[in-house]
Amino acid sequence: MMSRYFIRAAEVPSYHPANHSGTVNRRLIDPQRIGAGNIEIIHGTLQPGEGALPHAHPGIEQVCYVLEGAAVAEVDGERARLGPGDCCYFPPDMQHVFTAVGPAPCKVLVIYSPPYEEDPRRVIR
Repeated sequence: MMSRYFIRAAEVPSYHPANHSGTVNRRLIDPQRIGAGNIEIIHGTLQPGEGALPHAHPGIEQVCYVLEGAAVAEVDGERARLGPGDCCYFPPDMQHVFTAVGPAPCKVLVIYSPPYEEDPRRVIR
């Protein structure tokens, strides 16, 4: 049974986020189901070679924390390969890219503040 306070990823519906390829997300913490006002947390699984196309979020900070696999992140002219335990920060309004690399899927925890809520008005391409 779903609880407002204790979330099991396997019980959360999955979806394919806009402006991404080969990605399946599960919204763990959000304003609608949980009532969170200032934070949103997503569990994402990206297939190798797939991920977020170039975009930005107006007024929204984003952090990606790699749980498994590897990814390459790009922001403000910087590029880095990330593995388990590594994270990256995307400032508000700044164009960024996040792509899974290597032979296995990349699992990542994505944190937005304020919540993104997969609202198309909150994406700049």
